[in-house]
Amino acid sequence: MLKLAIAGRPNTGKSTLFNALTGTRDALVHDRPGVTRDTVSGQMRDRAWTVADTAGLENAKSGIAADSTTMALDAIAKADAVLFVVDGRTGLTPADIDWARLVRRKTKAPVLLLVNKSESGKRMADVHEFYKLGFGQPILISAEHKTGFDNIYEFLDKIAPNAIEKEDSAAVPQKLKIAIMGQPNVGKSTLVNKILGEKRQIVMDAPGITRDTVKIPTNFYGRNIVLMDTAGLRRKAGVKDDVETLSAIKSLDAIEKSDVVILVVDATKNIENQALGIAARVYDAGKILCVALNKWDLVEPEIRDEKLLKLKHQFTNSFHQIIKPLILAISAETGTGVNNMFRRIYEQWDISNTDAPTSLINRIIEKLVSDRQPPMSRLKRPMKIKFARQTGRHPIKITINVGGASDIPESYTRYLRRGIATALHWEHLPITIEYKKDENPFEDKK
Repeated sequence: MLKLAIAGRPNTGKSTLFNALTGTRDALVHDRPGVTRDTVSGQMRDRAWTVADTAGLENAKSGIAADSTTMALDAIAKADAVLFVVDGRTGLTPADIDWARLVRRKTKAPVLLLVNKSESGKRMADVHEFYKLGFGQPILISAEHKTGFDNIYEFLDKIAPNAIEKEDSAAVPQKLKIAIMGQPNVGKSTLVNKILGEKRQIVMDAPGITRDTVKIPTNFYGRNIVLMDTAGLRRKAGVKDDVETLSAIKSLDAIEKSDVVILVVDATKNIENQALGIAARVYDAGKILCVALNKWDLVEPEIRDEKLLKLKHQFTNSFHQIIKPLILAISAETGTGVNNMFRRIYEQWDISNTDAPTSLINRIIEKLVSDRQPPMSRLKRPMKIKFARQTGRHPIKITINVGGASDIPESYTRYLRRGIATALHWEHLPITIEYKKDENPFEDKK
């Protein structure tokens, strides 16, 4: 897949352009400079190009800005084409000239100069001054209003005429999407970097470093997957500004877009209600959850068994949607337990991706009903279970045809769910049970 990098100094509209080209809202957009820190990647809508939204280029020698700039320049160096974005309202700045010079040194790929925020000619600076950047004719666009994009497509099509149409999505196996979530500073980005085998995400001993949900296609432990590194989620009282609020919304949105969620928690600390709240959202969304006890190597060996047992009891007692939470100890820093965690995740995904034989499901339910008869309804009518079958995956869904009572108590549903999950080794998977009442054709004639 061809790589396209979007580059420029902060707050020129690179993330807005990225979202417009990919047809997503994956990149966080805000008026504040420096919101983008990690390199966000996505698939272009109408072309076989992978687009990279890079952090704004800043002249910093240390800290987050320096790391962000280093990663941006690395993405530029690996790109097959570059869109260099400047602000048409602000006009040419010394920083634009400095970074244009650096981009020319970093890449031999074609560069298209885009003068963004050009929707109003009255507010435009002198366009001709942008020729000084050495990238040829400046192209006027408005990323917000999606104007001037024909020039971008023409530029890309000259480089790769055969990349105009995307591959047929039906012919491409769907990649397993794994979201990595948790509170700030628990080691999410460290885990991502360990999986990738490179420093792709900024890691720093401070909360709130990751802001975007960064999607990274990769191959790990024998499978093609998409990692989704999310911003750390804090309690509402700890959220200080609207940028963090937007980051939190994107993180929670990643649950719906994922197949599996790895909830990273700090094993050296107690599990907070915030982590349990994230787990509840994952279960409610019907997603597979793996709780990764990170920094396990820092836990004293003599208390590990007791701590693990306590955490498993805490999760088991907190949720009725799951029979047996998948809780695994790892060290993102050293890599200990990471391969085993993904092996277990892949096993659960493969199990959830199959259909159980209808005859087997019915035999299991018949045994469960025989062992514990369903309660009478409020009208003192018995419930009769007639037929059951699996009707959905992700989450697994069991539809049970019943006659008689329709107000089946949740306690009995939990009993059936637990029995089915235990018999079919679905203990780690979310399962929903739906009742379908058989209609009595003579009921209206009585």
